[in-house]
Amino acid sequence: MVTAMWILFLILLVSFFAGVIDRQTNPNQSLNTRYSETGTREVELQRNRYGHYVTDGAINGRPVVFMLDTGATGVAVPAHIAQGLQLERGAVIQLRTANGVARGYKARLDRVAIDGIQLEDISAIINPNDDSDVILLGMSFLKQIEFTQRGDSLILRQYPQ
Repeated sequence: MVTAMWILFLILLVSFFAGVIDRQTNPNQSLNTRYSETGTREVELQRNRYGHYVTDGAINGRPVVFMLDTGATGVAVPAHIAQGLQLERGAVIQLRTANGVARGYKARLDRVAIDGIQLEDISAIINPNDDSDVILLGMSFLKQIEFTQRGDSLILRQYPQ
């Protein structure tokens, strides 16, 4: 009986700390969009413990995890995630990454969302050389919204069309 209690205690402890680590990696799992009277949508993100802005979002209505990257030209989707999202591979292109030149594929995303901020028809790149579980949210999305960084917060604003 004592052994069973210790095993249960260890399972609960591991579960607790896994959740803590997950929240430190992605502190923006639960967002609340603020809506102004003029129709402006605003989402505030917190920087994670590594200095990045990581958040839950959606592509074509399917949940994904984004890391905002102003250095990325487009939205960069790892191939295994693109397959799960059923994205069509377009023309082959050369990618210039931090790791050098690689081959990728053009793609279009019908809808990209971070909570209440949504954009349609966004250009993307499918990267077969990336095995991470995070999508880089680059400038093909970010150039269409306003973003302001203050301290450890990044405020995203989408103005009405």
